Amino acid sequence: MEKKLNAKLTLDKNNEIAKVDDRIYGSFIEHLGRAVYGGIYEPNHPLSDEQGFRKDVIELVKELDVPIVRYPGGNMVSAYNWEDGIGPKIDRPRRLELAWRTIETNEVGTNEFADWAKKVNADVMMAVNLGTRGIDAARNLVEYTNHPGGTYWSDLRKSHGYEQPHNIKTWCLGNEMDGPWQVGQKTAYEYGRIAKETGKAMKLVDPTIELVACGSSNTGMPTFPEYEATTLDIAYEEIDYISLHQYYGNRTNDSANYLANNMDMDHFIKTVTSTCDYIKAKHRSNKTINLSFDEWNVWYHSNNADTKIEPWSIAPPQLEDVYNFEDALLVGSMLITFLQHADRVKMACLAQLVNVIAPIMTENNGRSWKQTIFYPYMHASLYGRGVSLQPILSSPKYDSKDFTDVPYIDSAAVYNEEKEEVTIFMVNKNLEDAITLTADVRSFAGYKVAEHIVMENDDLKAVNTAVKESVVPHNNGKSSLQNGVLEAELLKSSWNVIRMKKM
Repeated sequence: MEKKLNAKLTLDKNNEIAKVDDRIYGSFIEHLGRAVYGGIYEPNHPLSDEQGFRKDVIELVKELDVPIVRYPGGNMVSAYNWEDGIGPKIDRPRRLELAWRTIETNEVGTNEFADWAKKVNADVMMAVNLGTRGIDAARNLVEYTNHPGGTYWSDLRKSHGYEQPHNIKTWCLGNEMDGPWQVGQKTAYEYGRIAKETGKAMKLVDPTIELVACGSSNTGMPTFPEYEATTLDIAYEEIDYISLHQYYGNRTNDSANYLANNMDMDHFIKTVTSTCDYIKAKHRSNKTINLSFDEWNVWYHSNNADTKIEPWSIAPPQLEDVYNFEDALLVGSMLITFLQHADRVKMACLAQLVNVIAPIMTENNGRSWKQTIFYPYMHASLYGRGVSLQPILSSPKYDSKDFTDVPYIDSAAVYNEEKEEVTIFMVNKNLEDAITLTADVRSFAGYKVAEHIVMENDDLKAVNTAVKESVVPHNNGKSSLQNGVLEAELLKSSWNVIRMKKM
């Protein structure tokens, strides 16, 4: 028998956190597994276009309205020669790809990916190799992609059929450089120095670019957050963002504890923010470093399968997590956490976009479909553009193995004044009971509930496949708005999107 649980929320249009940077709905394509080959690119597929890109995948990515996509890595970038992926394909070398121990054919490179990004209406976030390479390769790549012409690298781009520069404005200075798994791992001092000098050279080529420096690979690293502090101390004036990476998994099958992991993410963001501000104070600087959470997701389902991959194969099925319903709930809570920190988290990349720990799955020469996590990501991207508001929430709480005082309700709200609409995102983590929400929304006079989207399933382990989508949202949520009071039923274990519009 369900208990009667209640939550209260107050929402005021003047209680702003910050304008949401659309780039928090970014994603990531690495040359890893079937993300590129067999994912976005499959020349022999019946639905592929003249460049070999799968049109069914393009349409699914466009449904998500992804504003920016990080490329080409990830771990692989730390031993990657970008020059291998330009020019006539027949002349491109096959290389041993050391991060994932596969063969990289280099059929897709910088220009092809820039073309694909245009097809899905996304910008490119380009990463440079600071593992085996450094200043020279990075500044040359900026010249190749961004300089209009009249120089060696820009004219080489033109000779490859790209008269106009790609104008890539967001750049990552390496990837997870503190990790022992990284080719060219560096101490914080070593990394800070190479990031500073590489960033300086890149901005001399194009002063309009923004640079993202590596932070710790995750919160479990022994040097966290000292790695951030040292890197920022050295390279503060050259960089614009610090990078955060975090993945979660339900390895012990403790769903209540698993769904509380966004509290860990919240703590991570607060710790890195305070580290940035400490170095700002130390430097007596007027410049604020913001956060780029450019790898985040659930990742654990495929771990055992990945140990069986044959080394030096081409585009094997690596990191192909099949996501279930509870994964989608946690992804929703993580998106809510970004919105709660919209004042400092300006970019984020769901890692990754196709096949590799991804919302979109494909079969080679076959079908494509939406994983469970596709939907909260899509809803946030479509309806989470505007100003993030600070909800004042009173929710029942619970304790789990690793967390105390976990609110059953996670909530964020985004106000789009131009469209005269406000969207409230909520996750009910209670695995047994619905919760009745009463919200004071008198600030939004004349508004009505336009839609209450719900994603629910009695089976937390339900998944979507090419044959059957068991986990899909519906818009039959129960909510009403009268005299400035919103009442909504938040079903047990549910993702909710309540959209209100001025009528």
